[in-house]
Amino acid sequence: MPMCVCSAADCTALLIQQNDGSGSMNRPWAEYKVGFGERSGNYWLGNDLLSQLTANYSYKLRFDLQQLDTGNWYYAEYSTFRVQSEADNYKLQVGGFSGNVSRDAFGQWHNGEKFTTIDRDNDGTPSGNCAAWRGGGFWWRRCGGCRVNGDRSGLFYWFGLPGGRYGRHLQLSRMWLQCK
Repeated sequence: MPMCVCSAADCTALLIQQNDGSGSMNRPWAEYKVGFGERSGNYWLGNDLLSQLTANYSYKLRFDLQQLDTGNWYYAEYSTFRVQSEADNYKLQVGGFSGNVSRDAFGQWHNGEKFTTIDRDNDGTPSGNCAAWRGGGFWWRRCGGCRVNGDRSGLFYWFGLPGGRYGRHLQLSRMWLQCK
């Protein structure tokens, strides 16, 4: 089980998610709970461990985003990041946005949401399940904002990247926990 310890002497980063858009992140609740994949490919740390870590240590969250059409890299950071326990459906608390993307596509759209997967619909969208529609487990609200757990056959994007409508599409996304 990977650990990240936050202390003055040892401030490390821990990869939560990596998606190169090549394969499906559309997996059931049980897989998102414990984690899956290889860090060099499509990967999810696991919601149980994510909840434990953010309950016990102070982290910020960083997204590294590579734009599909240009290959340019962008980032978004959040000074507050916490994931509640499974009993609360891994509800997200996020805030304190900064970065070189032009919009807060994560905190603005996903803060306060419960985690949704193809087999557990917690997104509150009355007309269906965002994870089933968008192809990946996430903290969905109205199926919008950012889709960093999708594949290139659908919309794999961060709303607000430069370049207009098609400039939002991603080649790669990574989410990191970083010690404060």
